[in-house]
Amino acid sequence: MEKYLSQLNEAQLAPTIQKDGPMIVIAGAGSGKTRVLTYRIAYLMNQGVDSFNILALTFTNKAAREMKERIADIVGNEAKNLWMGTFHSVFAKILRFEGHHLGFPSNFTIYDTQDSQRLMGSIIKEMNLDKDVYKTKQIYSRISSYKNNLITVKAYFKNPELMEADLMARRPKIGEIYKEYVDRCFKAGAMDFDDLLLRTNELLTRFPNVLAQYQDKFRYILVDEYQDTNHSQYLIVRALADRFQNICVVGDDAQSIYAFRGANINNILNFQKDYQDVQMYRLEQNYRSTKNIVGAANSVIEHNKTKLDKVVWTANDEGEKVKIHRSLTDGDEGRYVAGTIWDEKMNKQQHNSDFAVLYRTNAQSRSIEDALRKRDIPYQIYGGLSFYQRKEIKDVTAYLRLILNPADEEALKRIINYPARGIGQTTIDRLMVAANKYGKTIFEILQNLDKVSININNGTKNKLRDFVTLIESYQVMNKTANAFDLAEHVTKSSGLIREFNKDGTPEGITRLDNVQELLNGIKDFVEGQMELADAGDSLAEFLEDVALATDLDSDKGDADHVALMTIHLAKGLEFNNVFIVGLEEDLFPSAMSMNTRSELEEERRLFYVALTRAEKQAYLTYALSRYRWGKLVDSEPSRFIEEIDDAFVENLTPKDERRINPMLSSDIFGDVEPNKIRFKKPKELTFKKKVGTKKEPEKFKISTPKNLKPVSKTSSATNENTNLFDGELRVGSIVKHMRFGKGEVLKIEGAGADVKAEIKFATGGVKKLLLRFAKLEVVG
Repeated sequence: MEKYLSQLNEAQLAPTIQKDGPMIVIAGAGSGKTRVLTYRIAYLMNQGVDSFNILALTFTNKAAREMKERIADIVGNEAKNLWMGTFHSVFAKILRFEGHHLGFPSNFTIYDTQDSQRLMGSIIKEMNLDKDVYKTKQIYSRISSYKNNLITVKAYFKNPELMEADLMARRPKIGEIYKEYVDRCFKAGAMDFDDLLLRTNELLTRFPNVLAQYQDKFRYILVDEYQDTNHSQYLIVRALADRFQNICVVGDDAQSIYAFRGANINNILNFQKDYQDVQMYRLEQNYRSTKNIVGAANSVIEHNKTKLDKVVWTANDEGEKVKIHRSLTDGDEGRYVAGTIWDEKMNKQQHNSDFAVLYRTNAQSRSIEDALRKRDIPYQIYGGLSFYQRKEIKDVTAYLRLILNPADEEALKRIINYPARGIGQTTIDRLMVAANKYGKTIFEILQNLDKVSININNGTKNKLRDFVTLIESYQVMNKTANAFDLAEHVTKSSGLIREFNKDGTPEGITRLDNVQELLNGIKDFVEGQMELADAGDSLAEFLEDVALATDLDSDKGDADHVALMTIHLAKGLEFNNVFIVGLEEDLFPSAMSMNTRSELEEERRLFYVALTRAEKQAYLTYALSRYRWGKLVDSEPSRFIEEIDDAFVENLTPKDERRINPMLSSDIFGDVEPNKIRFKKPKELTFKKKVGTKKEPEKFKISTPKNLKPVSKTSSATNENTNLFDGELRVGSIVKHMRFGKGEVLKIEGAGADVKAEIKFATGGVKKLLLRFAKLEVVG
């Protein structure tokens, strides 16, 4: 047996060495599916399969790069020839070669979401539609959904139900917007992300010879995260695998969390119906997490009805129980998270990078960020404004895009007057009208200003000619220069660097630094490409790499920071300690995902994914009240907390604390016989009972400091809001506070409701706290 195969357990070895035929690997969280995929590819190559005949589709480009490196360690340089990457990157590559069949140039531009929405907004404006009814993001999302479900413009206008639905939503012009958007993209030689799949389907359907060519090429196909494929991706894989049927899909139905993007869990559930003699393998041993985390996750996902049978288990240590913490507000929740990270770092010498904070929505990061900043704990937010979405970076890449593809209308409109050249919006509008009139691109109109009828004065025409000359000079340089040399020349000669230098503010300096960082990235790309067999260092390859990059693909280096991200972004990652925050009804599960059982089950799978990111310790937190839409609203714990088996959790705060204090005064119900009233012992309560009436004060025993004897009478009878602490308090006592952590009592002074304690906290310094309000716990 090959040496590397000895690293696999029995369950992992079986799918790795099955060479031919369709197979599905149901891989539980942390069960080593990446290792199986990696070693299977290496095994196929060692069995004589040509690396050019293997197609591997991964979830992220970063995962593909890491897998290639691991395969190269086993088989050597042949790994460079593998077709491996995300659906979008692999099919963009095919479309570069075959796009001419569909009328696209090989250097077509890939529009990101921002580009697509800008174009959509322009179309809505040009059609004089009400932008409050035709909201750009909503229309973009609707059209994206159509594309992912293979509803082309032609199919849309043949579907009366869709047209009726848009009419009922008071948006009858969606079809016309869709058609204009597709026409404008085609004219600009551009595809958006959804087109990369839709156009690949079109290519393979309309041109059987192209399909046959790639069926013959990709004799072995492997698909990672198969549960997250949408209908469009599913059909491409089915078409390519149809001839040889050597297809291996790996996934976990319990981790299908992308329905909002069109992912269809039925693709994995029904895989056995799509192919004959399918071999099914199960990877059920979790190598990542402790027994308590695995047990907790299993007990939650068990509540889902739609699932494949598997029993995830682990031979790892028992580990700490999953800790559940309740806070009063979202601000307190943030302070608890930051305080716990601080304590763990101090007590167990852990690094910031050992911690991740996961939340359901990006808006929840604010309170966590505030608390981390106050503790000087460095953090990195993933999924916020990507580096490549920053204005100055988009400006530079717009120049680079226009050099490659002069038909790119969005890039041209962005930079034709940036830096300012005296070319106003009126001129741009007239150029667009002329382009539509003559059926040409705007750049073609600019190149032929003397041959077209256009109402632009001679001074402006000269400025436009200068702009054309500038871009054409870059195009000449692009024929011989690598991406870095060209980009550096463009930033200087276009006036961009001079423009950024003008602004001496901190923001302006940051913009300049970002452009420098972009150039560094291009330099790094050029040097990296030199190591690859079939890659070049051209501008086209760099721009494609950028267009298909995700926030998690970029290498953040070795910086030691706490990771903050939504649970969707955490897919495929793992951390020593994970905080899952905001576990409240209507937040997680989301209020928008509880209309049907399938939606609720997807939310539960999302929670399962979050929990199984943790290796050693998981913290679940929720708040009793939270600011939402500027208002403080009451919250209740998520049902997912209740669904975890009690054997695997530790409640850091009693579940019933909130129900201790009655909302109404007992006086309004008349007299009740004293012996019919039952009270818990004060020590069992975190918050003391209020004194209900003045008739029976002796029924309530309130702990008071021994060295404050004159106060004991007043504190037991005068203040209805008495809310002191558990245990006895004296000078020298060690106490714990929810916000400030542990501290030592230095002084106690005052009387009655004004008793104060001066406490020196380890992290918060010396604080004076009013004991009737302070929530203190005596710990020593």
